[in-house]
Amino acid sequence: MSPPRPLRSDARRNRDALLCAAREAFLDDEDAHVDEIARRAGVAVGTLYRHFETREALVAEVYRQEVAELCATPAHLLDAHSPDEALRIFLLRLVDHAAVSRGMSRALDSIMATDSPVFSEARDKMSRALDELLDAGIEAGLVREGIEGRVVLRALGGICGMRTKGWQDDALKIVAILCDGLRSGAANHGRAGQDAPSAERPV
Repeated sequence: MSPPRPLRSDARRNRDALLCAAREAFLDDEDAHVDEIARRAGVAVGTLYRHFETREALVAEVYRQEVAELCATPAHLLDAHSPDEALRIFLLRLVDHAAVSRGMSRALDSIMATDSPVFSEARDKMSRALDELLDAGIEAGLVREGIEGRVVLRALGGICGMRTKGWQDDALKIVAILCDGLRSGAANHGRAGQDAPSAERPV
């Protein structure tokens, strides 16, 4: 199969506008109709359907974009922070991502019955991003060996997947516990975090 042809600049702008409008619309109203999304994006409904065959395809692409942006951050974090602090900040961002996903829960539920691989792809990308951060931490002697990204993701995913009041506060406490556990047993455990820049938020 030949690769898809690149979009013209105007088509790319329309597609980006639709994704931005859809994310905002789903956070405001999880049952947002395609007419409302097109209106917010300033395009006709026909333009929306030229880019996304179904509402479910649009929902999946919004989620896929969210994950792609999140998983593109490890390199930037490692440039700005020590590896253990970069890992901590990324875990906090995973909690934020979970909060956005919960805000779109009904919209995301609409693709659960489809054959879309979006959720399995997301887990793989998040696990690889965590592996990148863990490997950097291990190499610097700031993170213990033997823990894979998928394990950390599963540990955090348990609390982030709960639908109880106060889950986000609990998730931030779990991040602190995970980070302490990952630093424990590291080669330079005694020096871990001493020279780290200030955190993005308290935990």
